[in-house]
Amino acid sequence: MVNSAQSKVPTFKQLMNPALNSLSVLGGSATVRDLLQQVIQDLGLPEEVTEVLHSGGPMTELDYRLHWTRTYLKHAELINNSSRGVWSLTDSGRQTESVDPDEIVRKYMAERKKMRGREETMTGEAVPSADDPPPDTDDWQQSLLRVLNGMSPAGFERLCRQMLRESGFFEVAGTGGPGDQGIDGTGVIRREGLISFAIAFQCKRWQGSVGPSVVREFRGAMQGKADRGMIITTAVFTREAQREATRTVPPIDLVDGELLIAKLKEFNLGITTKMVEDVEIDPDWFATR
Repeated sequence: MVNSAQSKVPTFKQLMNPALNSLSVLGGSATVRDLLQQVIQDLGLPEEVTEVLHSGGPMTELDYRLHWTRTYLKHAELINNSSRGVWSLTDSGRQTESVDPDEIVRKYMAERKKMRGREETMTGEAVPSADDPPPDTDDWQQSLLRVLNGMSPAGFERLCRQMLRESGFFEVAGTGGPGDQGIDGTGVIRREGLISFAIAFQCKRWQGSVGPSVVREFRGAMQGKADRGMIITTAVFTREAQREATRTVPPIDLVDGELLIAKLKEFNLGITTKMVEDVEIDPDWFATR
């Protein structure tokens, strides 16, 4: 059953023109996170709508639908993405004021049907219907999140410490255990080769959304123990949690599931990326952490 908040989430078709407009407002390019936030701002979407979770994994329904929007707009050659996950308007996209979503979907399906027809002719095997939804190019990310959520708490903490070391942190150590007050580890990061900051971090495999109370409790635990804090999770942070993270000192950096898996991919931690961007996940690697 679809709840009232979920029914108010714009469809991927309804997001096409707002996505193009938001990219234009942002100067023609944006990360997935920045594009999402700009679309939310432009459409004036309330928090009860933006934080509806998608049933297929730890991401919001709006984020999930915006993914399909990008897929269709990319096929229409209106936007493109770099290897670093930055989406930008193409020359055609910059010259386009608005699109007909139904026409874009129709052209996509027609081309897909033509390609599938050629595959069936060449192989002699039946292929999925052209009416099927487009392939989810980020499916490996959802698979990886399931693997991460299946790890033991200790294994996940070890993985996070390794990711931080690969990111340039040093003196990284685990402090988890009875009486840790929510601090799972500490480390040091040096900026510009001159200034060092002591960091306290918490890493948890939460399900759903992480609210501001988690941020407040962690800040209370780390008071006087570090210059900055960091919370690492496989879930998503609510907008109120993001505001709470920078509302007062010490500041707390938030690493959600999307950013975490991007870092694991960047450092090849349990992930093999082939030249054709065929991402493979090694569940056994995570099991040994």
